[in-house]
Amino acid sequence: MAHVTVMIPTQRRLGGLAVAVRSVLAQRGVDFAALEIVVVDNDQVASAQAAVAVLADGAVCPVHYVHEPQAGVANARNAGMARATGALIAFLDDDEEAPEGWLAALLSAQVRYAADVVFGPVRARAPERIVAHRAYLERFFSRLGPAEPGVIDHYYGCGDSLLRRAALPDPVSPFAVERNQIGGEDDMLFGQMRARGARFAWEPAAWVWEDPAPERLALDYTIARAFAYGQGPSAHCAAATPPDRAGVVRWMAIGLGQAAVFGVVAGFKWLTRSADRAQWLDKAARGLGKALWWGPFKIQFYGRTA
Repeated sequence: MAHVTVMIPTQRRLGGLAVAVRSVLAQRGVDFAALEIVVVDNDQVASAQAAVAVLADGAVCPVHYVHEPQAGVANARNAGMARATGALIAFLDDDEEAPEGWLAALLSAQVRYAADVVFGPVRARAPERIVAHRAYLERFFSRLGPAEPGVIDHYYGCGDSLLRRAALPDPVSPFAVERNQIGGEDDMLFGQMRARGARFAWEPAAWVWEDPAPERLALDYTIARAFAYGQGPSAHCAAATPPDRAGVVRWMAIGLGQAAVFGVVAGFKWLTRSADRAQWLDKAARGLGKALWWGPFKIQFYGRTA
């Protein structure tokens, strides 16, 4: 039984997956005898199986392959949790690369702050050919946070995080399957954990690179994604038990105000070809998402394997 499991969900990104796995195998300051890697292939066919077998051959720790053909990011994470044996679970995405001190920094912070979850920064890097809106795109796919480590009162996403399994509301299937198509299954989990008194920490030394898929490095994708991110607060209030209707109304009102104000600014910035025009359009989209959060306006980003 491993003490630490590094979980890497993947779907048809063999090149990125190889980079991610090799970066874990190159970590320093960790006990590989107490470490395992679990790769979850969320494709209808076992498209990553052969690649994982090559990566596992002669590896310094066990590299396990899990095939989860049922589409959906929550399904993939839950399948990985069912296979994982670690008391601590670290998450790395298949478009991320971890510097050699990444895992040791996460583990040190977890002990230092007695944290149930530790989060680290994500530094996106776009190919040199990307010129238009480059700064915005790299910022969009990055995760920024405090300059200093410490306990925090909020949470981030799963990618580049370390969680204590015993703190989970469900240690085997903690991720909400109703979020398979739209994402946010990690936000829902961490929100539940915060309500139960979980302790979150931030460690800026535990940063990773992210190499977004080329098709995502465009405003068509990021603005739609910003709209979906904006839906989160309203949708979370609606999904509460019992539903927080006052919270829904509050967030919708905030969103309408943001969409109006930021939309006007974005329009002006676009007319004047301002360098930061994409950022203001992003803000307006997030505001609009708070106001238009229910069924017909949901956008499916996940859950496709065909």
